[in-house]
Amino acid sequence: MNNIKYHMPAEFEKHEATVMIWPWRRGSWSHEAKRAKQVFRKIIYEIAQCEDMYVLAGKDQIDDAREWLIDATCINDDFLMTDDSNINELKDIRSHIHIVECENDDAWARDTGATIVVGDDSVNRYRLGRNWKFNAWGGDYNGLYANYEKDAMVAPVMCDALDIPCADETDFVLEGGSIHVDGEGTLITTMECLLSPGRNPFMKKEEIEKKLKETLGVEKIIWIPEGIFNDETDGHVDNICAFTKPGEVVLAWTDDENDPQYSRSKAAYDILINSEDARGRKINVVKLPIPATPILITEDDLTGYEFEEGEDERELGERLAASYVNFYIANDRVLIPQFDDKNDSLAVDILEKCFPTRKMVPIYARDILTGGGNIHCITQQVPVKGE
Repeated sequence: MNNIKYHMPAEFEKHEATVMIWPWRRGSWSHEAKRAKQVFRKIIYEIAQCEDMYVLAGKDQIDDAREWLIDATCINDDFLMTDDSNINELKDIRSHIHIVECENDDAWARDTGATIVVGDDSVNRYRLGRNWKFNAWGGDYNGLYANYEKDAMVAPVMCDALDIPCADETDFVLEGGSIHVDGEGTLITTMECLLSPGRNPFMKKEEIEKKLKETLGVEKIIWIPEGIFNDETDGHVDNICAFTKPGEVVLAWTDDENDPQYSRSKAAYDILINSEDARGRKINVVKLPIPATPILITEDDLTGYEFEEGEDERELGERLAASYVNFYIANDRVLIPQFDDKNDSLAVDILEKCFPTRKMVPIYARDILTGGGNIHCITQQVPVKGE
């Protein structure tokens, strides 16, 4: 298998499964994560209708995960145990949920889970997990919490549960949310994140590009300057720009030139429309509005957190990095963040045109956003072995 050339498939290609981590950290998930767990359960049940779900939970959380996902008799408005058809549907969904014991420091599976790449020889297709170094989005420079040793366990346990070999890439700091690929050789990232002093400060840009090309099988890297305003991940690309198909991206956008997001999105737009992908195609950019009204931390949010020493704390009135681009593409549906904002339905309409064969699933996701990310940040796709 040493001579196999691996590449990272696009998210819109066929999945075997999706991996998530059950939320618990009180410095991320306010009010003992009860509100977050309701949204996580909704997401897990949606995805489990079209692919397997692997939910990782630490020893102290695994019984709680089972209670919420497997044992509860009343799930939500979609799945009430009222008649045989609902019961049978619920049983079928639950049969696709696999709960795996795995210690962790937080629930951001996109960033702590393995990135699964695939490769072929003349006979078979193989999968391999890339286990990057994780340092809580910046380590000693600007990391969000001081202790993240358990997060290092996530990728190997994830790969073991899926029976996928795991390659140690822990000489290189990378989070899954900092990259987006089209599956045909093109990767988009932000300079704000991958060139941050908190990631790989001893590597030049050209060396980072070489590492990405070697490990992810990409040929062309498009760098946009920055991500969403006030994104504590140092501007992860999955919150501002995402491939919807080869040659097409959606880009978080605002027409308000006084909004601090405007200059960030405009700079990205100017680069993208003048770029070609690895196959020589011009990039088609679809503008996806950000919420019309900024989403802010409230007093109610603050009373529900319990921060540890060395953990980045929230502030009253803090603007959160709300973006509809942080959607997740499952096998037959797209899960889209909603914020009770006037642009919610417009975002769904735009994405429906981008994904005409998939079901649109709007999910009220403010209770994920107050943790620091959104739907894409808590999910990690596992491509199929075949096809």
